[in-house]
Amino acid sequence: MRWGPANPHPLSQLKTELVWDGKYDEYGRRRVVDVAACAMPLQKIETIDQPRSEAVAGGQIEMFERSSKRRDDFRNRLIWGDNKLVLASLLAEFKGRVDLMYIDPPFDVGADFTMDVPIGDEKETIAKDQSTLEMVAYRDMWGKGTDSYLHMMFERLSLMKELLSERGSIYVHCDWRMSSFLRRVMDEVFGTDGFKNEVVWHYEKWTASSKMLQKNHDYILNFARGPEWIFNEQREITENLREKYEKGYLIGGGGGSTGLVVYDKNNAKVREMIASGKYKVFYADTTGKPLSDVWRIPFINPVADERIDYPTQKPEALLERIVKTSSNEGDLVADFFCGSGTTGAVAERLGRRWLMADLGRFAIHTSRKRLIELQRKLHAEGQPYRAFDVHNLGRYERQWWQKERLRGADDEHRKVVLGFYQAEPLPNATGLLHGRKGRAFVHVDGIDGLLTRAEVRAVALVVKDAGGTEVHCLAWEFEMDLRLVCHELEAETGVRLKLIPIPREIMEKNRTSPPPFLEMAVLEAEVVIRSRKSETSGQKQSVVDVKLTNFMPSLAEVPSKELEALKERAVKSGFDFIDFWAVDFDWHEHKPFVHHWQDYRTRKDRSLKTVSDAAHTYDKPGKHTICVKVVDVFGCDTSITVPVAIP
Repeated sequence: MRWGPANPHPLSQLKTELVWDGKYDEYGRRRVVDVAACAMPLQKIETIDQPRSEAVAGGQIEMFERSSKRRDDFRNRLIWGDNKLVLASLLAEFKGRVDLMYIDPPFDVGADFTMDVPIGDEKETIAKDQSTLEMVAYRDMWGKGTDSYLHMMFERLSLMKELLSERGSIYVHCDWRMSSFLRRVMDEVFGTDGFKNEVVWHYEKWTASSKMLQKNHDYILNFARGPEWIFNEQREITENLREKYEKGYLIGGGGGSTGLVVYDKNNAKVREMIASGKYKVFYADTTGKPLSDVWRIPFINPVADERIDYPTQKPEALLERIVKTSSNEGDLVADFFCGSGTTGAVAERLGRRWLMADLGRFAIHTSRKRLIELQRKLHAEGQPYRAFDVHNLGRYERQWWQKERLRGADDEHRKVVLGFYQAEPLPNATGLLHGRKGRAFVHVDGIDGLLTRAEVRAVALVVKDAGGTEVHCLAWEFEMDLRLVCHELEAETGVRLKLIPIPREIMEKNRTSPPPFLEMAVLEAEVVIRSRKSETSGQKQSVVDVKLTNFMPSLAEVPSKELEALKERAVKSGFDFIDFWAVDFDWHEHKPFVHHWQDYRTRKDRSLKTVSDAAHTYDKPGKHTICVKVVDVFGCDTSITVPVAIP
């Protein structure tokens, strides 16, 4: 075949385009994001308005409601789950309503997700491994190198565009590894006209000498959804300008050959020149010069109050510039790779509403604790704030190990898990019972999801019908607050339920010896009831608190080499592994956990109460249910219910 003007070669007709594996299907058709298949119901599991909760516990709720500085009834949202599913699930309510997005997605193919977390009261740290969910997601993200990363980002950016308002804009944080690729992907999603700025964040960083220049900057790509976008000009005062303001310098020629630009007319030299009448005087704008696209903002100071020691934490000053530039008070700001929650903290402080999501359970815990602390601070200072809710969406659709090693077969996955657990497979396994270990049945959850409340209930009922009294539920991930359901089901069915995380070590190539299978954390607590006189009626009333009596962490996210030593430590001082605990004094099944009281360790204060000091009172006598939630230093939570009878 001859190619030429009359018969052009196909390559000669192509336009400039970034192509990656997965962009087109086998027929050359552009793949689109299947929103309907990704949308899932968000489950609200916690409601948090700490200042109001303290007022409820202290009997001061009427006074609080009269003086409350809560901005409005909008409740901010912190969501745990794969952000692709979160984005699709939010579209029904928030399509076209988000005014600003900032995301800081992972952009380092060789990143090490192991981090050191503090433990106990002293300055001691232990290593935390990446969770199974994060590990599989990261492998899937980089499974085909740049191609799979770009496809992952394209899908999410496409959904983010749908959430943006017509005046909305997005900032994507990246570095030299991915900036050129992401710029092209964003050109496709938002159009080349949508590009507004490539911000260079410059910072000081000292590294070892090498045969290349030090890399001391990141990129932040800024695109707008439509032709009209929110932009509030920001100004900065450089050191040079600050010196001029302070010393009253003047600059000749600013208004022509005989003009002067004056920074301080009270300066003696300036007054003398003005009095001469030889110059036309122009007074300088001392608000600074318009902000450029190079931002010189240092890393967070090691002793700064905002420092949380989260590996990817960004300075609040960086997010403050973005939020002030591209949103107004009351606008909705979102971050779907929220990490330590900096975007939400800055948005809250500046009077914006916010949505945040992350795949990592530890990230959700870190952000929750940070926003509670901010609520307390703003309330104490008489500043307005908003309440927020924690939602659950923890399913990850594709599993690297299953596809690459097990050829996608869920039955093969269960066979491998039962083998390592040293359980006997059932010859005629049902859909819910897959093996036996001693007298206990064994349920192995699917690799493509997390064990939910509905599944556990179904398993318990099947075991009861089969005449069993115990079942071990093995799963990769567990729905938050699942422990609560287990206690209720044990009382209802008489079947003991063990929740056991599947250890990540079984995915190691050529592994033959079984790794430890550790039950989820053990938590015990008791009610403390005291009598006191009511300040209003003078009558005796019962005040209730909760005392933690036992805690044993699961250690599921501890590196194997440290497991044995930490097991011994956990037996001796399990409370050292508690990072946060909270109490809902009037808990009801099928309703979110309400934070009536809480205590937690901070970076500067490592102490922790083991008895609440809420002095909670009940309006009516009778039986009530208290729920206690504990989050360990790895971000894993466990909950129990404790009955209380008020005479």
